[in-house]
Amino acid sequence: MSIGELLLEKGLITAENLAQAVALRKRTGQRLDKTLVELGCITEEQVLRVVSEQFGIPMVDLSNVKIDVETLRSLPPKLVYRRGLVPLQKENGTLRLATSDPFDLYSFDEVRMLTGLEIQPVLAPSDEIDKVIKTYYGVGGETIDEMMDSADLEVLGENNSDSQDLLEMAQEASVIKLVNEVFLEAIKERATDIHIEPYEHDLKIRYRIDGVLHETTMPTQVRRFQAAIISRIKIMSHLNIAEKRLPQDGRIQLQVGGRKFDVRVSVIPMLYGEGVVMRLLDHTTVHFTLPQLGMAQDTLEAFHQIITRPHGIMLVTGPTGSGKTTTLYAALQEIVSPSIKVLTVEDPVEYHIDGVNQIQVVPKVGLTFARGLRHILRHDPDVVMIGEIRDLETAEAAIQAALTGHLVFSTLHTNDACSSATRLLDMGVEPFLVTSTLEAAMAQRLVRTVCPECKQPYQPDPARLPDDFKYRPGQTLHHGVGCRKCRGTGYYGRTGLFELMVTSERIREKVMDRAPTGKILATAKAEGLRLLREDGWMKVRAGITTPEEVIRATKA
Repeated sequence: MSIGELLLEKGLITAENLAQAVALRKRTGQRLDKTLVELGCITEEQVLRVVSEQFGIPMVDLSNVKIDVETLRSLPPKLVYRRGLVPLQKENGTLRLATSDPFDLYSFDEVRMLTGLEIQPVLAPSDEIDKVIKTYYGVGGETIDEMMDSADLEVLGENNSDSQDLLEMAQEASVIKLVNEVFLEAIKERATDIHIEPYEHDLKIRYRIDGVLHETTMPTQVRRFQAAIISRIKIMSHLNIAEKRLPQDGRIQLQVGGRKFDVRVSVIPMLYGEGVVMRLLDHTTVHFTLPQLGMAQDTLEAFHQIITRPHGIMLVTGPTGSGKTTTLYAALQEIVSPSIKVLTVEDPVEYHIDGVNQIQVVPKVGLTFARGLRHILRHDPDVVMIGEIRDLETAEAAIQAALTGHLVFSTLHTNDACSSATRLLDMGVEPFLVTSTLEAAMAQRLVRTVCPECKQPYQPDPARLPDDFKYRPGQTLHHGVGCRKCRGTGYYGRTGLFELMVTSERIREKVMDRAPTGKILATAKAEGLRLLREDGWMKVRAGITTPEEVIRATKA
């Protein structure tokens, strides 16, 4: 019985599916089971389970299999990459070999000849095998092998290569393929940033996933192709590949499987070559709604009341990468409508929002935040968003907009909500202007959330928790123990911690008196302000995140 008939008999596909796959197979020559998977009629794992049952070949979960590194080294990397094989274990003259293609008998013969061992195949999906190969052999390892074997590719050092040589190297198909693999792996792992860091004897590539950097395994030979890799990225970013003495900034636009990515590229000369950091902005996943940000219900209600006021300033504060812009975009999406005109001045415009007029700051030609804001007020907006208040000129322009009846959103770099008023005063804004316009300030941080796949209850050691975490003995918290989905970290995704200070009359009095931040904070706490740490502890008790994450993201 053929594989197609087996799948049909088990009710995993329909006769129409089979007929469609047979017709396509005649044109492509591809095997029937692979054609069915490609058409989406069945998953690869379902096919493998049927094959396992029919032929008595066991299936394995590679995430739970302990792999012997010495056994891995028994096969050449090129064979592992080309055939998609993972040697698991040698025992009594037999080699357990994980494969996603049990019909590839030629590969088994090749391994048998190379090792002199009998082959015992076990089955695993190709994506699991690919993940193991990348973990142990490195991202782009097959491409590196091809580049090492390429007779017509000359590997040049930093000192003896001119820009024409670099241009030719960067346009080699193998270099292009390697850089593409780095991007694809980053997107697959949900990375927000790619760091390429040159060292004396190594070139490291790290991905920032859920706010934390993770080093990816790369073949050791990748250091030899450093100049070509950096030059390829510069070409994609429309930068000068001959300039290696000065920092450069560029931009790449990618499309992967229907998803559009905007990549912001920064290249800086370092001791052992140029370092590159690339920020990946996914246009398809940015549009969070306010409830998706993770605000407590009372904070969400208060925040919604503020962003629907007719005028005033709403500030979102926090360090770089704390999600301030995402919060403001969510706020804009909440209030945008055909009856409201919204204008933004940003540097850069990170995401495009339907119904919002967005302006890109261009300092080179004199289009600054302050100048842009002064001019857009002539376009009769109801709501204005300023990317960031950086100086007195921008602060005064924002205050003037609020005084003339506009609702203004902006960000500010302060550590907590109560410092925002003090920061404006330090810039040189008069106290009466701050009290007249500042409606509220919200500080925020991002923390990783517990992975839902490996989430487990536990009881922590109270002695290891900070004193401000009001832990009751016997209280159950949750953490992730590590699984395939979360790459063994125990975390998957992020949520926000929020500290919303609404400007009350008592707080305005403190600002008018130029009171220090501590006194403003004491007043706000007396009026019910929930601090970042307190919001974090609430989310720990709710099983959303862990004490370690709150401690990492906030200070006592």
